[in-house]
Amino acid sequence: MNHFHTYFKTDCLADGTFAERGLSLSMYLEMSEQLNSHLTFHHTYEEEHIFPVLATKMQQFSVETDGEHLASHKGIHEGLEALAALVEKFKKEPSMYSPTEMRVCLDGFREVLFRHLDAEVNDLRGENLKKYWTLEELESRIPM
Repeated sequence: MNHFHTYFKTDCLADGTFAERGLSLSMYLEMSEQLNSHLTFHHTYEEEHIFPVLATKMQQFSVETDGEHLASHKGIHEGLEALAALVEKFKKEPSMYSPTEMRVCLDGFREVLFRHLDAEVNDLRGENLKKYWTLEELESRIPM
């Protein structure tokens, strides 16, 4: 999981320029769409398959208590919606591309994204999971 989270952070920290990375504008915008797609898939899978199981013993994953992880997902997805709109705008009118505008958009949800990714890694580390679950329970209930 930490590998995926590092990937998300690296893409989110991009400064909005692309030529230094050997990319064309269209390639950079495609990468931005992929970041959006990957995060959306990652969170959808967690919300549908992982969090409901974890929520039975770990309140931070619960829908009923608006657990911190679900609340973070909402904030992240608001940012991803803004990113999708911005990418679409730049794809339609490439001459309007602004690295500053892209950076402002990414910065708009960076804090909630990074805080969430770090909290998730912390909450799902072995020592913490042992407080709530046996290994047998996790192996039989988590679809991985």
